[in-house]
Amino acid sequence: MRVLYVDVDCLRPDHLGCFGYHRSTSPAIDEIARDGLRLNNVYVSDAPCLPSRTALFSGRLGVHTGVINHGGAAADPFIEGYSRGFSSMLGRTSWMRCLRNAGLRTATVSPFGERHSAWHFYANFNDVVNTGRRGLERADEIAPAAIDWLRRNGGDPHWFLHINMWDPHTPYRSPAAVVEGFSGSALPDWYSEKIRAAHWQGCGPHSAREVIGFDDRPPADYTAAYPLQPTSIGSMKDARRMFDGYDAGVMYADRHLSDIVAVLRDLGIYDDVAILVSSDHGENLGELNIYGDHHTADEATCHVPLILRWPGITDDLAGSVWSGIHYQVDVAATIVELVGGSVPSNWDGQSFSPSLRRGDDTGRPYVVLSQGAWTCQRSIRFRQGDREWLCIRTYHDGYHGFPNLMLFDLATDPHEQTDLADQHSTVVARALALLDDWHGEMMRSATHPIDPMWTVLGEGGPKHTRGQLPAYLERLRTTDRQQWAEHLAVRHNA
Repeated sequence: MRVLYVDVDCLRPDHLGCFGYHRSTSPAIDEIARDGLRLNNVYVSDAPCLPSRTALFSGRLGVHTGVINHGGAAADPFIEGYSRGFSSMLGRTSWMRCLRNAGLRTATVSPFGERHSAWHFYANFNDVVNTGRRGLERADEIAPAAIDWLRRNGGDPHWFLHINMWDPHTPYRSPAAVVEGFSGSALPDWYSEKIRAAHWQGCGPHSAREVIGFDDRPPADYTAAYPLQPTSIGSMKDARRMFDGYDAGVMYADRHLSDIVAVLRDLGIYDDVAILVSSDHGENLGELNIYGDHHTADEATCHVPLILRWPGITDDLAGSVWSGIHYQVDVAATIVELVGGSVPSNWDGQSFSPSLRRGDDTGRPYVVLSQGAWTCQRSIRFRQGDREWLCIRTYHDGYHGFPNLMLFDLATDPHEQTDLADQHSTVVARALALLDDWHGEMMRSATHPIDPMWTVLGEGGPKHTRGQLPAYLERLRTTDRQQWAEHLAVRHNA
């Protein structure tokens, strides 16, 4: 079996045409969706980048791998210690090991492992093509390397190729002509001047006044190198720059995916290749006053697209949409079974390949989403009647000023504009009970007795916020946001 996984960094489902977006950002992806199955409710268990791909490529949630942060002890997998054999657990049970056991040659075209010093990411790949720019590559640098691999290996009968494109990730760097293609199209209708103005009075890294971090002053040569990237959202014109820059990144990645698909056709193998399109996480584009980054265990950051076109499996499901709730690690387990492999007993991912073969839409009753690199949060995504609930529990607010508990009805409020926690206390209580049950189950099956979330909190909080508060409090005071400075100072004992 030949399998192509197209992994577009920061890719939101709702900015793709096949998920209903009003801009034409994704004709190549949309064509794959028309020929395959679209899963509407797939979530990464652990966000953002390093925790997410560690979970996916190990088949295990961050609470079990130990990786939930971008620095500190929780940025590396748990050490196995005395029980480690000649081969580590990762060496024996990673996603790529499972695919190799099933007879597939495994390859990645990605700088991800180097970008995050995530050397465990490379486990059990036969071929590693590191394009070498640590995630600042454009698709015109990734696609040629992928095409070269395909021309040399695509005719082989059994392979898995992971292609990692980065274009929607900030700083926005698509060619100007791509961005200009959106000049006449409207912004998403949920976003307004009223929202922007309210955000201007808010706080937090990557908020409206600090889009590139904790300040609006870019490093030397940053503006010249990345002219598409706004540094603050002081007007709707700035907001347009952000939406246009993000959408241009999606479109540029899509254009180069089209080139890759053309090579599959040229090689005469397109009809025999299974294609998976997804991402490591989504992206907040104004939700919760976060612009162009991924700080939260929420819908915008943790909801990812999942498009699966699998010859002989999804043929009768072409163009269908499923709404069952799944972890992304469930997709890895499903791929293992579809290629004839076995899912290891230590995995948290659960295959839904039987559902695919039957053609029925199933899913989990709920999923728990975690964030430990910019904030410390866990959330519960579940259904109750016709409500699509997301309850977010915040342990460290990342200096955004979030309350300890937030509740959103995603069916009516997918962009998280109205916190309903005070109005639906019974729903919050159920969510917290589910979170408690999940935590107990996870710790009972853990190989290490410490929840990595507590490790991050014990180290002083998420990697990206450590040491930033004193200077940020001063910035808040000098930009007429004294009330937020006082709130954060009290909350964090500063």
